[in-house]
Amino acid sequence: MAQVLLVEDDAAIRSALTRALREQGHSVASVGAGMAALAAVVEQKPDVVLLDLGLPDIDGADVLSMLRAISDVPVIVATARDDESEMVRLLDLGADDYVIKPFTATQVTARIRAVLRRMGRTDEDPVVTVGGLCIDTRSYEVTVDGRPVELARKEFELLLALARRAGEVVTKRDLLAEVWQLAWGGSDRTVDVHLSWLRRKLGESAREPRYLHSVRGVGVRLVAPEAP
Repeated sequence: MAQVLLVEDDAAIRSALTRALREQGHSVASVGAGMAALAAVVEQKPDVVLLDLGLPDIDGADVLSMLRAISDVPVIVATARDDESEMVRLLDLGADDYVIKPFTATQVTARIRAVLRRMGRTDEDPVVTVGGLCIDTRSYEVTVDGRPVELARKEFELLLALARRAGEVVTKRDLLAEVWQLAWGGSDRTVDVHLSWLRRKLGESAREPRYLHSVRGVGVRLVAPEAP
């Protein structure tokens, strides 16, 4: 899916995350220090960098600034601080996205997809099909069992985010980050309202779901309806 450069100083975490990302389909190279990361970006030209801030030789924020001086490679920062001022600082320094520790390889993969789409560097299939649901990302057309469905922009992006991860439970926080670029300060109500509109347009309801299934306290899963 993507050529990932993982920058993480903890050998155990680096090994586990490398393995998990490869299981997600990525090609992963890893380094454990800031200077090695800068050299790897120049030599390997990865699609995306996953950058931990706690590095032994150079502060991760300084590495981010240096990366921006030599490359436009998308950078996803891994940070343990979940506060607005820190997020704004990292974005201002040039981060394209971030994940809050602890995180899973699935969450990172979702961030990678979102970043590469925004950068126009994705080779994902432009047509996503789940059961009778068909989403064409080129024409922004959606059909259900051949019936056209008119969606607003955010409804379309929400449906697409869920369809690209069909079968997975996607948290509302992840949806706020991927669809609305609101990893902090966003309200679950935003997602709930758009899900309600989507369900109505897809011909279902929360009580009688076909594609969109809420998992209480966790998130939403999109699956193909069971055959009658």
